[in-house]
Amino acid sequence: MSVPMVLAGICLAIPFGAMLWVDSYSRLTPAFIGIPFFYWYQMLWVLVSTLLTVVAYVLVRRNEQARRGGGRS
Repeated sequence: MSVPMVLAGICLAIPFGAMLWVDSYSRLTPAFIGIPFFYWYQMLWVLVSTLLTVVAYVLVRRNEQARRGGGRS
């Protein structure tokens, strides 16, 4: 397995690990603009997960293109 594929897998696994570690965000403080930590932390992970998914997609696409057209100059 190539390095880009491993990195893509790590990018996709990070949000799962963050959401499964409930003790890290199971609290009300610190609040952000009146929103308890529990809620804004999860909403932040929606954005972070999106970015990490895009990074994984780009890594996989580049890896596929490099394997297909490896001999091009």
